[in-house]
Amino acid sequence: MAVQLALIGLISFTVTSGERLSVSGNHFLFKGEKVFLSGGNLPWIHYGYDFGNNQWSSVKSQVASQMKMLKDAGGNSLRLWVHIQAESTPQFDTNGYVIATDRQGTFIGDFKDMLNLAQSYDILVIPTLWNAAVDQDRSHRLDGIIVDSRKLQSYIRVVLTPLVREVKGHPALAAWDIINEPEGMLKVGEYNADPCFDTVKLRNSGAGWAGKKYSYQQLLRFISWQADAIKQEDPEALVTVGVWNPKSNTDRFNMADHYSDNCLKKAGQKSLHNWADYGTNKPIVVGEFWKEAGGGMTTNQLFDYVYRHGYSGAWSWDLVGKGADQRGGISHINNYIGNGKIHIDL
Repeated sequence: MAVQLALIGLISFTVTSGERLSVSGNHFLFKGEKVFLSGGNLPWIHYGYDFGNNQWSSVKSQVASQMKMLKDAGGNSLRLWVHIQAESTPQFDTNGYVIATDRQGTFIGDFKDMLNLAQSYDILVIPTLWNAAVDQDRSHRLDGIIVDSRKLQSYIRVVLTPLVREVKGHPALAAWDIINEPEGMLKVGEYNADPCFDTVKLRNSGAGWAGKKYSYQQLLRFISWQADAIKQEDPEALVTVGVWNPKSNTDRFNMADHYSDNCLKKAGQKSLHNWADYGTNKPIVVGEFWKEAGGGMTTNQLFDYVYRHGYSGAWSWDLVGKGADQRGGISHINNYIGNGKIHIDL
């Protein structure tokens, strides 16, 4: 299961409004108080078909139900997926360039309505734009914007920048998660003199399970260009990436932190804007976990462990498929305060 690690490009970040989620050292602040993000992955109702093309209206009530149950359990945040592998959004031309948010023009409105819904339940949302954990990109749309910088720029210009402009400052928007588990499609075992791009240490690690398609230069450029575009439009925004395992996100244990600001800047040639075991100075959220792979621990014990061991958040997998059990874990830590408050009012 993935581990959500290390928000990127945030070291020099300053909040002026005080009403948005922000970063202070290796923890989160909300309205001036340290908070712990407790919740789960929604992550979709219909995989790749929840937003745009008038699709949101058919799933809104189910999302609302999940948000209400999460709030009632004492949770404060959730992670949900947006484009995934471009199954229905954005809209491409025959050459693989992005030409519209979606065919029917509802995508941005759908996204805004989802945030408004989350605000009504005091839920912070972390939208995950893309997914590399499963390869069903038969049309090569996601593939195109990863390998071709011109196609990536078409997505940024036509979709990402207008979307960020429309929703920046929204109280329910916690952070942008660029891609889930990019290591799923990573080429492993490739030597590079630069540790940022070398994947020899990841040989036999399990990375590349969805197809060894992309170098770290390509994946990090893909991430850094989108992070930079978000920051250009909304300098206060938080941006993260959902890595699969700490093996790719720490300089400890004879590994390399491929997602450091330094590596992202090298790969993207973008300036960006600028816990302890992993050697990072940014918040760490355990972004996917469940008791089936929890080392014999119950869901309550897993939530308890994450809260009490210095992490900044816990999002179980997943609220739709295993919600009852996971909401029990969320309720279990509802009143904890030692590592940040959980109850928030948007």
